[in-house]
Amino acid sequence: MFFIDPLYIALALPGLLLGLWAQYRVKSTFSKYAQVGTRRGMTGAEVAAAILRTEGIHDVRIEPSQGFLSDHYSPHEKALRLSPDVYQGRTIAAAGVAAHEVGHAVQHARAYAFLGMRSFLVPVVQFASPFAVPIIVLGFFLSGFVGGQVGQVVTLAGIGLFGMVVLFQLVTLPVEFDASRRALAAIERGQLLTGEEKEGAKAVLSAAAWTYVAAAVSALLTLLYFLIRSGLLGGRRD
Repeated sequence: MFFIDPLYIALALPGLLLGLWAQYRVKSTFSKYAQVGTRRGMTGAEVAAAILRTEGIHDVRIEPSQGFLSDHYSPHEKALRLSPDVYQGRTIAAAGVAAHEVGHAVQHARAYAFLGMRSFLVPVVQFASPFAVPIIVLGFFLSGFVGGQVGQVVTLAGIGLFGMVVLFQLVTLPVEFDASRRALAAIERGQLLTGEEKEGAKAVLSAAAWTYVAAAVSALLTLLYFLIRSGLLGGRRD
């Protein structure tokens, strides 16, 4: 069983540790700068509205959402949803996160290619994600206990589905990095934060970026494991 396979542990552990570190870093960094107010005293919602006006975007709604760091932009609904700490917060962390989410709205308005690709992949991944690993495990079982080509075909189908999940994680990286770049540029153009405050916002966004890197690394290493154990990489599996 791959759950106790030493190879699986060797490949999964780095991604797991990186993910735990990334989660700790983003929470600790956000908490740090959520305690530091900004000189202008704007809420996250006000920062978002200011950047949208500057970018000439007038058809995006700014709404509060529930949950810690539940901030997101919905291209389909053209809605920017900010968590309570960000929507109401007058802190460096709130300004940075709000500006980042507006970065996604700007991407949408400017037809940023990777955002369009990620949006296209969302329904595919929603279908593939819950089924990919069970199908791969079923394929391994059929190959080991039944034999023939059926198990290999089932395994290949599962790996194909999991590959779509990996592709989604990889496409997410440039989307998130570009949104942060746009956010920091907008903050500077609008003079929404002082130089020192901007460095704090940059630290928050950098910490958040590591969560996406960790997710991509973990997905890639898991895919590598499946490719090795299926015999598609490195010869026939044991």
